[in-house]
Amino acid sequence: LAASNRPDVVDPALLRPGRFDRSITVHAPDQNGRKEILRVHTRKVALAPDADLDRLARATPGMTGAELANLVNEAALLAVRRSHPAVTARDLFDALERIQLGAARNVVMPPEERRRTAYHEAGHALLGMLQPGADPVRKVSIIPRGRALGVTLSTPETDRYGYDARYLKGRMIGALGGMAAEQLVFGVVTTGAESDLETCTAIARSMVGRWGMSEKIGPVSIFPPEGDPRMFGVSEGTLDAVSAEVRRLIDECYRRAIELLKENRHRLDAIVKELLEHETLDEAAVYRAAGIDHTPAVDGPPSRRRHEGQQPAAALSRSTNN
Repeated sequence: LAASNRPDVVDPALLRPGRFDRSITVHAPDQNGRKEILRVHTRKVALAPDADLDRLARATPGMTGAELANLVNEAALLAVRRSHPAVTARDLFDALERIQLGAARNVVMPPEERRRTAYHEAGHALLGMLQPGADPVRKVSIIPRGRALGVTLSTPETDRYGYDARYLKGRMIGALGGMAAEQLVFGVVTTGAESDLETCTAIARSMVGRWGMSEKIGPVSIFPPEGDPRMFGVSEGTLDAVSAEVRRLIDECYRRAIELLKENRHRLDAIVKELLEHETLDEAAVYRAAGIDHTPAVDGPPSRRRHEGQQPAAALSRSTNN
């Protein structure tokens, strides 16, 4: 019995009949699995009556067993620091927020930069709320954390395992919302869009070069999991065509982002006003500020997971400070 995160580089001689001849893929747990894992790790932890593990499981898509164990440990440490006799729901969700976003920084931003950050995050949030079928926005904040000056978080209502082109384009439009808002309101583009552009480009490249979601390129896989595609017989002309298609797709999504923000400028300004006053808006508050009807399904901050082939179940947009 052996385990590996890289089965593609295992020597084929080890995989012959009579050796390691059966492969079992272990995925991240689903919602029910996460709830049962949380029950295991909280057996010896005193929980307050409001500590709902089912609600916490819904708020942690993509997290592994080890990550959930760490979450419980962090929540217990928080409860001790706060002199709580038991771990409360607030301890659990504060621990989740700290793990995913990092500790808040005591940074005093100049008023103009703070306002620009608010528009950046409001742009992400508003486009996420306007896209049909998009994951609901769970939290928007302009409190600096790590390298980020602000964050916008979204998670699906239930675990997702497959994504169509419409959903992915919506993700790209949402990712470009911060940059589009800065361009629309201030007429500038700042370094805060760095991670958003990386996310958008990764989605576009995968759509065109891996998932066959481009009519021009067709249903072919151009990019291998690793290595230079030229080593697998991909021509320079094909790579140039893929690059042009990626650029076209991103340009199309950016234009759509600008159009939506122009059409809903009053909603954008309303979110910014609330952000500047409260700094952090939860799911109910941000939808209320935008004047969009929505019933929150999950309280608390969401999780995120690394981009490995498929897009993550949770979206996280940051305004970075470089």
